[in-house]
Amino acid sequence: MSKLVLNFKLKDFKRIKHPKNFLGGKGANLAAMGKLGLPVPPGFTISTKACDFFYNNNKKLNQKIVKEIKKELKIVEKQSEKKFGDLKNPLLVSVRSGARVSMPGMMDTILNLGLNDETVLALANKTSNMRFAKDSYRRFIQMYGNVVMGVEAYNFEELIENYKLTKGVLLDTDLDENDWNGLIKDFKEVVKSKTKKEFPQNVFDQLFGAISAVFLSWENNRAKIYRRLNQIPSDWGTAVNIQSMVFGNKGKDCATGVVFTRSPSDGSNKIYGEYLINAQGEDVVAGTRTPQYITKKASKNSSSKEKSMEESMPKVFNQLKKILKILENHYRDMQDVEFTVENNKLWMLQTRSGKRTAKSAVKIAVDMVKEKLISKKEAILRIDPNSLDSLLHPTLDEKSEINVIAKGLPASPGAASGKVVFTSDEAERLNNTMQDAILVRVETSPEDIQGMHAAKGILTSRGGMTSHAAVVARGMGRPCVSGSSAIDINYEEKTFKTSNLTIKEGEVITIDGSTGRIILGQVSTIKPEISGDFSKLMSWADKHRKLKIRTNSETPNDTKTARDFGAEGIGLCRTEHMFFDEDRILLVREMILSKTTEDRNKILNKLELKKIRNNILIATLPTTI
Repeated sequence: MSKLVLNFKLKDFKRIKHPKNFLGGKGANLAAMGKLGLPVPPGFTISTKACDFFYNNNKKLNQKIVKEIKKELKIVEKQSEKKFGDLKNPLLVSVRSGARVSMPGMMDTILNLGLNDETVLALANKTSNMRFAKDSYRRFIQMYGNVVMGVEAYNFEELIENYKLTKGVLLDTDLDENDWNGLIKDFKEVVKSKTKKEFPQNVFDQLFGAISAVFLSWENNRAKIYRRLNQIPSDWGTAVNIQSMVFGNKGKDCATGVVFTRSPSDGSNKIYGEYLINAQGEDVVAGTRTPQYITKKASKNSSSKEKSMEESMPKVFNQLKKILKILENHYRDMQDVEFTVENNKLWMLQTRSGKRTAKSAVKIAVDMVKEKLISKKEAILRIDPNSLDSLLHPTLDEKSEINVIAKGLPASPGAASGKVVFTSDEAERLNNTMQDAILVRVETSPEDIQGMHAAKGILTSRGGMTSHAAVVARGMGRPCVSGSSAIDINYEEKTFKTSNLTIKEGEVITIDGSTGRIILGQVSTIKPEISGDFSKLMSWADKHRKLKIRTNSETPNDTKTARDFGAEGIGLCRTEHMFFDEDRILLVREMILSKTTEDRNKILNKLELKKIRNNILIATLPTTI
């Protein structure tokens, strides 16, 4: 295909042989949702091929691509009945990455692009909501300043926190129009101070700067690390999606959220998700506010005081529920969906195959076979073989002494013990010295990816089940407890406090990602076993596989464990390891150091008499040397 920039409502979508390769996962799915007749805001995709051209052109957009972008922008203006940079009814857009496979949080996003000192007033007049307009403008300066102009995010976050402290409020939503005016001024001064440049007012300069920044984010450090950890080729590149903004932060009849068609934690066939009233999408995944539940049942089970979406927006909820069913039937897989509600109108922003735990993946695959959505062979291929390792690890022994010091959300199942650390660097350091760590953060960010990989588990004080920490932990198979408001983290002192305890860096804690418990000290665990859905899936795999599985077994215990997990025999046995257990190793050392044949034979006779419980002799050596 000669075109490099394509509208979401592309008529010849079917002509693209590999849509995700060309449009990226996000662009291909937006086009598919449009084709299904779902409410998708107008927009277009700059293809992965354009990313290749960008890097081959000294990291600059060539004129052909610029021309195509401007042409498609005109179409979006017509579809949205708004105009980019207009002083009466301005079109604002989001600029998002879109690789072939989902890389949550690894690349950059910019919202509300098209705002400047003039269009923000036009937006205020059009919506009769100055607070909303100014809130959107400060968000844009914050994101653009960070992503495109390279100003560290904390410079903006500190200013917001100071404003909230001055006013004595906890949430961003408690700040008013005058507060945003002050922050906009301060944000622009920070940009100028750090970059020696004025914040750009020309909307086309903003647009092309943002597109270039998203292309460049393909090669940022966190994206490189994520690709390496997940075996994603570096030459794939990313697409860029330009989409008309819809606003979840206009007021109480607006919202934004993330929802899964099935539970990503346990795989049960029930809608699971979170939303925030009067917010934009980044607020949910960033963990800056603790979100509310989508369904009434989930809200009730968690004893939440806040109304679920099912209760507060019943019509929108029912519409969303129907769309989720359409998407799951279309993709024949569990979907992770982002949406926005603007003035009680539902808009679909993204769908993708949802990240899930290994346990959840197995259950979903088996259930979808029962529901006749997929075949048994498809079910097997749906499971990442590497992820099954997490099902073979221990869970907490509930008979052990368990001292629960706080609770959070059960964001990613499994249990892990380790020393408390507060930085990714320290998690890596302990991992390199063969020590287990629990990474404790207020909230994780994409920059924490390497530390999250090095840690045995992750604990955060903010964020929900769809936060960055939760999503990435599930994808990695790491236990995670998120949104534990019961703990107060102090990075400077390297401590976190509960209601009656102070935990210092280096102290051992245990987290239970299945229940949300935070436990003092190390807790005993129970060995896993292959049963239920896991056993059923493996039996299906047995019918299709061509290779037999044998174990590397060095001790009787190794042999029994391998057989319990389905090994069909012993493929390799290294006899020297049979002498490594505590009551044999000393005898072996004595034998090696013996000076006479008589002494050696005495020790060898002792070894020869040591038999395993099933009366199989495991140590036989010649009686003479």
